[in-house]
Parts: sequence; structure tokens; C-alpha cells
Amino acid sequence: MKVLITGAAGFLGRRLANKLLRLGKLRNAAGVEEIMARLVLLDIVPVEGFSDPRVSVVSVDLADPQVLNRVVDAETASIFHLAAVVSSQAEADFDLGMRVNLDAARLLFETCRRLGHCPRVVFTSSVAVYGGDLPEVVQDDTALNPKSSYGIQKAIGELLLSDYSRRGFIDGRCLRLPTISVRPGKPNKAASSFASGIIREPLNNEETVCPVTADTRLWLLSPRQAVDSLVFGHELVAEAFALNRVLNLPGVSVTVGEMVETLGRISGQAAVSKIRWESDPVVQRIIGSWPGSWDMTRALALGFKGDRDFDSIVQAYIADDLNGAR
Repeated sequence: MKVLITGAAGFLGRRLANKLLRLGKLRNAAGVEEIMARLVLLDIVPVEGFSDPRVSVVSVDLADPQVLNRVVDAETASIFHLAAVVSSQAEADFDLGMRVNLDAARLLFETCRRLGHCPRVVFTSSVAVYGGDLPEVVQDDTALNPKSSYGIQKAIGELLLSDYSRRGFIDGRCLRLPTISVRPGKPNKAASSFASGIIREPLNNEETVCPVTADTRLWLLSPRQAVDSLVFGHELVAEAFALNRVLNLPGVSVTVGEMVETLGRISGQAAVSKIRWESDPVVQRIIGSWPGSWDMTRALALGFKGDRDFDSIVQAYIADDLNGAR
């Protein structure tokens, strides 16, 4: 079995790669476990740190049709499509967002259609596909109404995946991720970057800025549970998704103020003092258009799991990325 991860240089891509290498096998299109003989890690920047002989690293532009013709072949049984330009960057650079978030996804699906081998495709979407006047808890049938270019690009990608699956070109499953927190590393250009920064930086004894108000509500998922969900979603048979290939993953609903309170309980007021509150109207507008909670009934019934609470999310970051040291 050959497996492809796009966006493999990102923190989720790298964690997913490590988990797949540990597992060593996945279910194929027939639902039978098969040994993973080759794992292709694709990103526009080099993916470093993998010496496993099963791994091939490809550093190319995913939106180039010639690239996909070289990387995806009839032996590619499973694809995890994580590559994306993040929210604020897609808002600032419309052409880049369209090229990476939309054009590359369609090229990938179209390459699979041309090959005719119907691979399993796990596509990551986002809370950003929602927007406008939302109910307190978003339901499965709540209409999509994205208020950012990123959200619109992801919503179109969802529809494309559903149609390519309906036509039998791919066996797609789209997993809508809550905002991921706590991300390791440094701040990025995502509007939601602060959702990790207000925890990560203080725990590393660094100052940080919170650009939104304390009553802003977020829908969060830890990296640990996100990776587990990607693998679990891949392993489900196509029939589990019935007529709807798009699924809202479980998350934790919490306000920014409650996040800061959790930080104080776990690491003390010295950590909280590292946060500086500076309003950013652009970030507030984007984040404020996203749902703070959605109905998890369908995902839980299928067997997906989320984090218990935000305290457990912070503790997972401490254990996974700080080696247990606060």
C-alpha cells in the first residue's frame, strides 16, 4: 500500500506521518488491513526528520498538474489532503488561497479520477465554512455561509469531494476540524493562531498578544485528538458516511477568558501576566464569524472521540510537546 500526505511539513502532517509509521498498516478500499509499504510526504518546503526507509519526501508545488502526475499513481491507495494556506493568509492573498486551497484540491481529485483506481481520500476542512447569524450550537443541517476567502475555498472543496465520491472517482471523507490548540512551534498567519499562542508562549515563559475579546467563544480540538480522528476517519467504511461525506468532529467549546483561567490554574498567574490584550478588528471579525460549538451526535455515534475539556487539551500539550514540564 502506498499512502500520500499533502501538507506533510505542517505540524499535523508530521504527527500524522509518525502515527502511520507506528501503525504500519491501514484499511484499503475493500476494508481489509494492508501493510503500508510506502509513505510519500509532500509539501512545498522540505519535510525533515524522517529516516524510515518507507518514507519518500517530495518538495514541490501541489498545484502543478505535472507534479501530481508524478506523485499519484494507481498504487496510491490512500491520500490525506492536509495542504492549505491558512485563514488570514488566504484573506490577504486571494490568488494564493485559490491556488492552494481550491485549485490544488481539484487537481488532486481529478488526478484520481483519471487514474480510475478510487483511492480513499481524507480531506480536512474547517469551522470557517460557517458564518453569519449562527445558532448557539451549529447543527448538521445548518447552512454554510463562510465570511472569509479561506472558508469559501474550504466549502467548495467539500462540495467537490462529495461529488467526486458520489460519482465513484474517489472514496472521500471530509473531516471538519475545530480550531487546533495547542499547536507547537511559532505563531503563523492563521487568524486562530492566538488560540495556541496565549497558552504556548506563556508556558514557554514568552510574552504573547491576544487580539480578541475575552468573551470570544472558540471550538477547539487538541493535535493529539485531531491526528487520531484523521486515522479513524480513514478506517471507516464508505457506508458509514451514508449520503453525507462531510462530518463535524467533536470539540470543546470555551471562551478565550476561560482558556486564560485554565492557564492560570495550571501554571499560575505569572504565566497569565505574559498575555497582552490588543484588539485586532480583522482577526475579531474572522473568528467572530465561526461557530463556538456544533452538534457532535453523528461523529460520536460513528466512534470519533474528542477532548474531555480544555484542561486536558493544555495537559496534552505539556505532555506531548514540553515533555511534561510546565
